[in-house]
Amino acid sequence: MAKARAIVKRLKAVKNIRKITRTMELIATARFKKAMDRATEAASYTKKISEIVADLSKADLSFSHPLLQQPEEQTKNVLLVLTSNRGLCGGYNGAVLRHVTTRLKVAKKSGEELAIEVAGKRGLSYLKFQELDYAKAYTNFEDKPRFDEVEEIADRYIEGFIAGDIHRVDVAYTKFESASRQTAVLETLLPVGSLGDEDESEAGADQGVDYEFLPSPEDILEEIVPAAFKARLFKCFLDAAVSEQIARMVAMKGATENAGDMISELSMQYNRARQSQITSELSEIIGGAAALE
Repeated sequence: MAKARAIVKRLKAVKNIRKITRTMELIATARFKKAMDRATEAASYTKKISEIVADLSKADLSFSHPLLQQPEEQTKNVLLVLTSNRGLCGGYNGAVLRHVTTRLKVAKKSGEELAIEVAGKRGLSYLKFQELDYAKAYTNFEDKPRFDEVEEIADRYIEGFIAGDIHRVDVAYTKFESASRQTAVLETLLPVGSLGDEDESEAGADQGVDYEFLPSPEDILEEIVPAAFKARLFKCFLDAAVSEQIARMVAMKGATENAGDMISELSMQYNRARQSQITSELSEIIGGAAALE
């Protein structure tokens, strides 16, 4: 009887866990749809403005924006790491942090000065566990990052890059490609000339576009180049947000299915234990009746 009671107790615990994981799966699904809509809406704008900046960076202009220029040396760099504030999202954070580990090894070998900035409590915990120093930490970004919050970070990077205090800005995050494909990547966002490389390779036929500038190339570049960088950085945060929800949705779906399998197995074990108990009780009753005869 004790074995059957233990199985019943465990069965109740697994059923409660399945309710929790199922609820978390539904919440992640709802958040994923909203986050994907925001990422999709920003994708077209970010891609086009990056293509324009890439064309302008290769155009024969007498004026060039400071953000388009490659520094002579790259010894003062920044690595921004985008992770989640919460766990239970599978290998989402681990894939990003592997890029961070590789980047840190390269920086240590080359002797460059690399300032680490991390968004998300999971990334912050990783750095503390590894006893790594970090310059700034952000824990205010959830599944709905706001542009004004990202713009503050972007403005600081722009000012530091123009002043020569920052030579390069890398971002480690999970890139959203489709609902079934998300890839952890390490991308260089500053200098801005690198923004159009990927889009240009996909477009191909858009190379060599001639532009007419009104009122002047200087005024347009002063507006469009910082805007392109801010849009690209904001897109990184949006991609990270939607990828996190997808990872959590998949992880919770798997946990729910595994809990269902455990419930089936435990139910079979309980039935066997109960059947064995009933058989034993019947044997005792029959044996007792035979003894009375």
